[in-house]
Amino acid sequence: MLVLRIASITLMSTLTVLVANAEPPLIPMPSQATVQEGRWALDNETRVVLSDPSSGELRRIAEMWAEPLRRSSGLPLPVTGDDSPNAVRLLLEGEPKVVDRAFQGDESYTLRSGPHGVSITAATGAGLFYGTRTLNQLLPPAALGTGSGVVLEVPFITVLDTPRFPYRGMHLDVGRHLFPVDFIKKYIDLLAHYKMNTFHWHLTEDQGWRLEIKKYPKLTEVGAFREQTQVAKKRRPFVGDGQRYGGFYTQEEAREIVAYAAERYIRVIPEIEMPGHSTAALAAYPEFACTEGPFKVAMTWGVFEDIYCPTEETFTFLENVLSEVMEIFPSPYIHIGGDEAPKTRWEESEVAQEVIRREGLKDEHELQSWFIRRIEKFLLANGRRLIGWDEILEGGLAPEATVMSWRGMEGGIQAAQQGHDVVMTPTSHVYFDYYQADRKTEPLAIGGLTPLEKVYAFEPVPPELNAEQARHVLGAQGNVWTEYMKTSDYVEYMVFPRLLALAEVVWSPQEARQWDSFEARLPQELERLGHLGVNYRKP
Repeated sequence: MLVLRIASITLMSTLTVLVANAEPPLIPMPSQATVQEGRWALDNETRVVLSDPSSGELRRIAEMWAEPLRRSSGLPLPVTGDDSPNAVRLLLEGEPKVVDRAFQGDESYTLRSGPHGVSITAATGAGLFYGTRTLNQLLPPAALGTGSGVVLEVPFITVLDTPRFPYRGMHLDVGRHLFPVDFIKKYIDLLAHYKMNTFHWHLTEDQGWRLEIKKYPKLTEVGAFREQTQVAKKRRPFVGDGQRYGGFYTQEEAREIVAYAAERYIRVIPEIEMPGHSTAALAAYPEFACTEGPFKVAMTWGVFEDIYCPTEETFTFLENVLSEVMEIFPSPYIHIGGDEAPKTRWEESEVAQEVIRREGLKDEHELQSWFIRRIEKFLLANGRRLIGWDEILEGGLAPEATVMSWRGMEGGIQAAQQGHDVVMTPTSHVYFDYYQADRKTEPLAIGGLTPLEKVYAFEPVPPELNAEQARHVLGAQGNVWTEYMKTSDYVEYMVFPRLLALAEVVWSPQEARQWDSFEARLPQELERLGHLGVNYRKP
């Protein structure tokens, strides 16, 4: 018998290190796994048995697991409530663990396979779903592909698993380049496969406003389209492609994506940028700027001087926009950006200076803090919480804001020390728009270098935090900015396999993470990505 017992901070167990080839080929590595000799094969008699066949949630989880396997194996895999000696059993039982943050559900599960099949037990649907993702990885890589006649076998194994962090996120910028709904769904499927639970959807930018807002139709009629797109890496002199570019997601499409993600236990956090990165919105509604304009949807990348002016009319506009956003997205968090907002226009604006005098603010940085606090008050009144990039620390942090620390870890450290929740997403380790290897051999990227091994080495909890402060680190997120990613294939190449390393960082116990082990488990998972039609980079 081969035994793998991996220590978990949560489980307070002891780490026993095994050689890589004795480990189950799972990514992310579970908290604890015991592998026995023997294998069980699914056949024409295999059923998917539900502990409660009347549960729509259980039946949905079962069908999501069984349907791809029916296609690849030809097995019928009926879903039923009648037990069988040859079955995959989904058992919803027990009480969910006490959770100390409202947005976090109990995602633990137990998986056991033996001579009579597989049993997955959890206290919540999320736990059962993640158990089926583990089961998929125990099957041959071709099982999730488009082939036929695949033989489905599972090793005898016992897995006890629970995630290290409640927030396990991936971001996608659709402002610079837009991607089809079908690709967004594929992206979500891949996040779910690796037990990620948050999709951060960056919907507005200087180069394009991508979400339909019914009260302000010009946001998409005007703001969703740019005259052409920068093709040279340098902004000056400008070299464009001469092609009008744009598009947006209707509210119906956005709701469809939110529902699709929810079925896979992924929350979608929308980002509506403010006060900066707002050129596309100002091109549509210039009255919300501090100058008269006119403005054009940006054709180049970078940071732009024109930002929202802190007038009552601007706040009415933003609150109306956010009201429609909240109707579409049930996420407890609404992301408001807050990054890279130059203060030049506010320095020159009598309106902005009057707000500084009236509110007793020290400078334009405190004006931005006041701006963010006002938006937070509106969100809180509507039962939502504000999350923003670490620039929202400047001038004072809004009372209940959560910080995404991107300019290194320092912003996250400051926020956690002040008692605020934090998501770590530093450029140093988890920006997937950076090069993966020597830029001479890689497709064009924005800069930087983040190879797979560096992503795997990322530790989201800084040593500067004590135990109580460390509790405020909710988890980590990978970011995908798409200035140079024009196609879905390009995005996949930049994300995979780096996402697999991040998935293990945020799910597995810290003590379990060993590069040699991950490297040994990676080839089978890369083969699986190939069968799934993913354009991954070969390490």
